[in-house]
Amino acid sequence: MTTPYIQANGLQIATPLYDLVDREIAPGSGMEAAAFWASLARVLTEFTPRNRELLAVRDTLQEQIDAWHRERADRPHDPVAYRAFLEQIGYLLPETDDIAITTTNVDREIALQPGPQLVVPVKNARFALNAANARWGSLYDALYGTDAIAESEGAGQGNGYNPARGEKVIAFARDHLDQV
Repeated sequence: MTTPYIQANGLQIATPLYDLVDREIAPGSGMEAAAFWASLARVLTEFTPRNRELLAVRDTLQEQIDAWHRERADRPHDPVAYRAFLEQIGYLLPETDDIAITTTNVDREIALQPGPQLVVPVKNARFALNAANARWGSLYDALYGTDAIAESEGAGQGNGYNPARGEKVIAFARDHLDQV
């Protein structure tokens, strides 16, 4: 059975999707369904050609990487040669120190809530566990580098990892989480 399509703004849209936007998503959103489809058509018209170009570059890079690995399948991995190859084909670019990033129109939640925003499907236990672990790992990292942990009893901050400080960080975090 084939899905029927609706033509709108030069787009061919599956009827169930069109109906979903028209009946359930657009009402109350502040945007009419017709305006949504017109905006989508404009975005696709503007960005599809560039996206196709970028996908072609990706395909070319992947073909070169695959060929490199096939040619060396019987040899031990040489990370120095591999990195040089990736730089040569333009997959890796030289690092630069002069980077400046600004943002506009950022979602309120992301702009005001510090820390990584981990969105994972709750039905996938492995993803949820990894997300939770990443959050607690960030708590440990944050505590380790602050003055919330006393530097007494050999727990000072230094240039490398200090196991005594690490133990204090874990104890502090566990106690805090138990209290909360």
